[in-house]
Amino acid sequence: MKITKPRTQRRNMFQAPAHIRHRFFSAPLTPDLKKKHYTNAIPVKTGDTVRVMRGDRKGLEGKITSVNRKKLRIYVEGVTREKVDGTAIPIPIHPSKVMVVTLNLDDKWRRESLKRKIPSEEITQPPTPKTEELINDKKKAKKVKKTKKRKTRKKTTKPALIKAKTSEKPRKQRQKKSKKTEAGGE
Repeated sequence: MKITKPRTQRRNMFQAPAHIRHRFFSAPLTPDLKKKHYTNAIPVKTGDTVRVMRGDRKGLEGKITSVNRKKLRIYVEGVTREKVDGTAIPIPIHPSKVMVVTLNLDDKWRRESLKRKIPSEEITQPPTPKTEELINDKKKAKKVKKTKKRKTRKKTTKPALIKAKTSEKPRKQRQKKSKKTEAGGE
């Protein structure tokens, strides 16, 4: 994972293209929706009903009226501020500060993306006891293989390096000693 400076992260966030920027609009789902759709969060969309979880308007629920991708804010029905002249203006809220209560599933692409998150066991028939045993055996076999590989890797690499280093030094010393004895013997 590449670690970047905060100013780089902010620059990347504000300069992100639309197909990446929509992911910044993710909001957590209620526990019931989490169980139903097998996901913790989903990008919010106009028409979703959300509950405000932070700030002065905490606890208010309403539908999302609009999404401002440029400012990275959403606008919720009923979350307004009154101006001095009496007109009500909507208050922008960051998507991470709300919780999705009901989803707008009119969009075909959104329904398909939620279907992809369902685990394959839920789609197919429930496993029989024999298949559960086979799955458990495979998991155990994988764990055993991983541990064996790790042990053999450690044993093969380290001793070879130690032997190579220790065997090189005496040869050089022997050569130096043999030269000295030849020179001294003459």
